[in-house]
Amino acid sequence: MADKKISKTVKSTAKKIKADVSKKRADVKKQIAEKRAATPNTVTSNRLKLMITVVSRNKAEYFLDLIQSFKVNMQMVVLASGTADAKMLGLLGLSDNNEKAVILSVIQEQKIPAALVSLENKFNSIKDGKGISFTVPLTSVIGALIYGFLSDNKQMVKEGK
Repeated sequence: MADKKISKTVKSTAKKIKADVSKKRADVKKQIAEKRAATPNTVTSNRLKLMITVVSRNKAEYFLDLIQSFKVNMQMVVLASGTADAKMLGLLGLSDNNEKAVILSVIQEQKIPAALVSLENKFNSIKDGKGISFTVPLTSVIGALIYGFLSDNKQMVKEGK
């Protein structure tokens, strides 16, 4: 009689544990699904653009750091020079320094308005900090890992390993 009672108790406890485990498993699956839905891994919600910024060479490093503050993972600086000669620059009232730096930055679409406003403020407030900045859409990127890196999506890059 005691053995049957113990056996029933063990079976009922096992059923409760199994039900609890099933419930926990369902809760974990639900949490994972919610996290995946909340994490934007799709191209449409995390589009990338190429931001091109032209500034004087002596201010290039400052503007690189400013743009980097918007979580830009890839930037490239190309040295350039203006095409106007000293006489034309004098007529227009511009400085004789026509050495420029072109900063190419891959930036997320939703961060562009804040970045452009910040750049415009710096162009207007820094001495000899004049420049121009604009964006061009990127229509495709080869490889999910590269896209994850460029869009600063650390989770996508970690999952690719």
